[in-house]
Amino acid sequence: MGGLCGLVLLLAASAQAQTTDSTPACPAPHEMRALHLYGTWQAQWQGEDAPGATLQLERHPELGDSVRGRVERDGTTALLAGDVDDGDLTLEESRDGKRISATWIGRVDADSCGKLIRGTWTDADTEARREFVLRRAAGW
Repeated sequence: MGGLCGLVLLLAASAQAQTTDSTPACPAPHEMRALHLYGTWQAQWQGEDAPGATLQLERHPELGDSVRGRVERDGTTALLAGDVDDGDLTLEESRDGKRISATWIGRVDADSCGKLIRGTWTDADTEARREFVLRRAAGW
């Protein structure tokens, strides 16, 4: 009987391991996937006292390992879509929902447990650039 009980426990543990989400709780930059971006992020412009922005990201309904969402800053809302690949973040911003108005290009900070991204925001019309830091909002 002991052998059968042990086998049952081993099979149950194996089944549970296969159904558990295998994404690391504290991902290294190269382990980051879209699901690690889901939620609210606070953006701060480097070297500026100006208020930053709030990004809300969720699963993209048509592109499996991508995100979509919105950014709110200065009383305006723009749409976002993008992904993270090997620790590199790329987000495209659209104020009118038709064309790219800005890009967010960043890199996940190696010591941040996937909760801090540094990069450059670039306005598509003027090519103005602003250095940013994205921080995962509390509660995530």
